[in-house]
Amino acid sequence: MAKKHKPHNVLPGFNLSLGYTLLYLSLIVLIPLSAAFLKTTELSFAEFWHTVTTPRVIASYKLTFGASLFAAIINAIFGLLTAWVLTRYTFPGKKLVDALVDLPFALPTAVAGIALTAVYSANGWIGSLLEPYGLKVAFTPLGVVVALTFIGLPFVVRTVQPVLEDLEAETEEAAASLGANRWQTFRRVILPALWPALLTGFALAFARAVGEYGSVIFIAGNMPMVSEITPLIIITKLEQYDYTGATAVAVVMLILSFLLLFAINGLQWWSSHRHSASR
Repeated sequence: MAKKHKPHNVLPGFNLSLGYTLLYLSLIVLIPLSAAFLKTTELSFAEFWHTVTTPRVIASYKLTFGASLFAAIINAIFGLLTAWVLTRYTFPGKKLVDALVDLPFALPTAVAGIALTAVYSANGWIGSLLEPYGLKVAFTPLGVVVALTFIGLPFVVRTVQPVLEDLEAETEEAAASLGANRWQTFRRVILPALWPALLTGFALAFARAVGEYGSVIFIAGNMPMVSEITPLIIITKLEQYDYTGATAVAVVMLILSFLLLFAINGLQWWSSHRHSASR
């Protein structure tokens, strides 16, 4: 019996690759996160609970996670629309628009924050137009949402765009030929195929927004109980040499983020499983 030829792999074998992977993840992710949890153990439970449940910290949790969730929802809607336009239509300046989508990736967050503040302040280009209507963006929680929407948009667009490119237009034409209107075609044909990618982009935009600092502090105003985000509280505690307090707040933020991302991934798995079962 002829010996089966073993395919040649450019990368090393499974054991060595897994070892490198675990070592890399341990150095970059697991050890730093474990250090934060270990540092928090220097506090008693009463001290820990008091640190993470003060009214100022609770208000920052509400703003950070609420604004991040709202910004991620906005990006899921308009990111899908942007990806659809870039994929389905040809127009002058399309490559420029496509390149502008990646601008938040390349732009330093501090520069983005200063630019957004200049545009949306009371005497800015957009802020001056909104001011007569009593709508203030800069130095309010709304400004936080604007900054988080700005930095999260590319995650949704770049996640959904490849799926849309692989989704053939003939599928939509077939649905239309069977009598489906535009809404039915979108809801029953396009959205089920895009849903996993859209949820992934939503999760990435949300995770990016939760930890954002540089672009937010300039436009937020950083008023305690009003427009102060949790990362700023962590930085403030570090500047005050309250390392255990900073790690305590960071640990709570980390746990909440994990729970929300776990719920999003669970929803993504459920929707993918349901879509596969319905075929």
